[in-house]
Order: sequence, then structure tokens, then C-alpha cells
Amino acid sequence: MDPKLLEILVCPITKSVLRYDPGRAELVSAAAGLAFPIRDGVPIMLVDEARRLDDTPPAVAGPASDPA
Repeated sequence: MDPKLLEILVCPITKSVLRYDPGRAELVSAAAGLAFPIRDGVPIMLVDEARRLDDTPPAVAGPASDPA
């Protein structure tokens, strides 16, 4: 992600600063609770394309252990 581009991009909803998450290739708006994807190096700043931050994949449940 180009640092200069990151300096000028803001959340389209709140106009707040975005944080770059290189692991997920997203720009995160904590204020809006959204993460905007980056595809082929291009930030997709459309609300319809954003992922809600509370949409985390469910944890994989391991085998139940019997305490007895």
C-alpha cells in the first residue's frame, strides 16, 4: 500500500483515519466498524464492499474434553 495514498484516504462514512492491515489486505475504519478491501493494489472504498469488523469467522471448536 502506497504510504502517500494512505495519508489522503479517509473513511467514506466518518471521514476518519484508516489503518492499513497488510495481513488481510484491508483498510480499517475503527470509527465506522468497517474494513475496506484492497484488490490488486486498489482500495475499494464502497460501503457495500466493506466487511463489518464484528463479522469474524467462528472459532474452530476442538474436541470436547470430559473433565471427569
